[in-house]
Order: sequence, then C-alpha cells, then structure tokens
Amino acid sequence: YSNFIDDLRVYVRGGTGGMGYPNLGGEGGRGGDVWFVARERTTLKSIREKYPQKRFVAGTGANSSVKALKGEKGKDCEVHVPLGISVLDDDGKQIGELNAAGERFLAARGGLGGSLATNFLPCKGQRRTVHLDLKLIADVGLVGFPNAGKSSLLSKISHAKPEIANYAFTTIQPELGKIMYPDYKQISVADLPGLIEGAHANKGMGHKFLKHVERTKQLLLVVDISGFQLSIKTQFRTAFETILLLTKELELYKEELLTKPALLAINKMDLPCAKDNLDELMTQLENPQGFLHLLEEEMIPSNTLEFREVIPISTYTGEGIEELKTCLRKSIDEEAEQVNEDYRKKKLLLLQTSK
Repeated sequence: YSNFIDDLRVYVRGGTGGMGYPNLGGEGGRGGDVWFVARERTTLKSIREKYPQKRFVAGTGANSSVKALKGEKGKDCEVHVPLGISVLDDDGKQIGELNAAGERFLAARGGLGGSLATNFLPCKGQRRTVHLDLKLIADVGLVGFPNAGKSSLLSKISHAKPEIANYAFTTIQPELGKIMYPDYKQISVADLPGLIEGAHANKGMGHKFLKHVERTKQLLLVVDISGFQLSIKTQFRTAFETILLLTKELELYKEELLTKPALLAINKMDLPCAKDNLDELMTQLENPQGFLHLLEEEMIPSNTLEFREVIPISTYTGEGIEELKTCLRKSIDEEAEQVNEDYRKKKLLLLQTSK
C-alpha cells in the first residue's frame, strides 16, 4: 500500500485530577480531555511522523490550595485528524466518526479532582487504545478490475497525476482528483486500487479497497470493452461478465453499496472490434437475466446494478471524456437536489406535526 496510511493505532489518556484540600474542603481541578478534531489537509501519515510514539496524554488538573480552593482544569490535548475518520475501540467496535471539518470526538475523558466524595484524592483519567480508520470521502469512486484504465481516466478528467503503466496493479494506493467545471463547480473523484475476484474475502487489496467505496456518493464502473484476464492462470472475462463480477464483489462486501447511484464507462473504444463488442454488451445490459447463464452460479449477484448512464470512452483518443464529465455533473446535481427535496419534506412534516 506504499506510503498511504489508512489505519493508525494510538494510545490516549485523559489527565489525572488535582488533589483536594481536606482542611478547607477544597476541590482539585478535573484532568484535561483528549479530543480528535477533524481538519482538512491532515493525513494519518503526518500524525505518525509528528508523533512517532502515537501517545496522546492530556494535562493534570491543578491541586486545590488556600489561594484557589477550586483547582483549574488540566490542559486538553487536541489531535488533528483527517476527514472521513472512524474511531474504533480495540475490539473493532465503532465508537465515533468525523466527516466534516471542525467535528470533534472525545477520545479520553479526564479524571475528577479530589473532593469530599473521593476523600480528597484525585481520580485517574480514562485510558485506552483506539484505531483511527480512514475511509476516503469523494463524490465519485472509480470501480474496476486492474488495467481497466481508471488511472488514465482520472488523469484525463482531473488534475491528478497517477502512475500509469501497462501492467495489472499500477494503482497500489488511492488517488484523489478534482474535475473543474467552467462555472467553478468541483467534483472529487477517487481512483481506488483494482479489485480482483475474491476481494470481498480480502484477497488482493480486498477490504483496503472496498472500505473506501463506502464513503463515495456515487460509483463509476470502468470496464475494458475487450474483456479482462488477470493472468494466464485465471479465466478470461468478457465486459458483461466483468460488470457482473464487480457487482458481486460489492454485494458480498456490503449490500448497501449497490443502492448508490452508478454510471458505467466502457473504456478502450479505440481498439479493433470495439464497436461490435459494444453492440453485444448493450444487448446484454438491456436484458441481463437472459445472459446470466454465462457465469458460474456462485458468481451471479443477487441484484444487478442499474446504471444511470452508459458512456463509451477512450482515454487514449479522448473520445467520450467530455460527455462523461457532463454525465457525472448531471448525476451529482440530481442527487443533491433529491437530498434537498427530502430534507424540505422532512422539515415540513416536522412543522405540521408540531402544530
């Protein structure tokens, strides 16, 4: 996975409270808290480099004294984390998440100061080990088998410069790019490491890839019109079979992924016989049930993806690239409008019921 880090295990400890003052009934200050704060342009790699010990401890509360019977609270410890972080405990249970800049999560609470209730002895702060699990947030996630041309497509439609070569696993870490439109609208696109058959079972990049798909708003499947074969030891798959296998992998990992809006880009239309292959594929997509017998039963998905648009493209000649950008924009705008409409209806319903 190269230098990209999407999981970090850290130790957090809230500060110890301050001592109480028995003679005058003074109360020690509470220990400081450890907070995770979401901030843009922050990475898990930068956290690891800045804090190699991966330990975050808050300050101790001030002791009660004659001058200050109520001790001051200990200094909080704030850790800046990237957007799209899920906070997991050591058992893998999610205890919080941070998706927008400025969101905060209390990772470890400080201990109470010494008081009459504690015989004026301070309490220790909460301590635990947590996992910071990053899932990239993007408007569109590129989904496809290795060598389908996802990296080439990202470089064509955005300012990203991913590594591109003619071998199976070029992309070994997620790449983010932004499509810029004339009216200054931006759409973020994530090129994610190529799936292989069995990815849901954590083969290949497995879950490291699939977990990033969860946070993308829409899916863009990129398929080679001439089909796909990972190696001479694996079976050759046609474009139609490839679409079904990608759908199956998404379904087996998390069925909700198939409810996301999806578009289909048919790449490498500059190749010989591409037109004939496209005609055949469109016939199959119009009636997928009639062609499911082409695949082994265990590889057939329970539900087939409904594509909003099917766009033939060639990242080599540039054919269909502008149309694809237009379709992505249209799909994102329609989805945003639908979300706004649902929100308006919900607010209206709340107003009516409150009256």
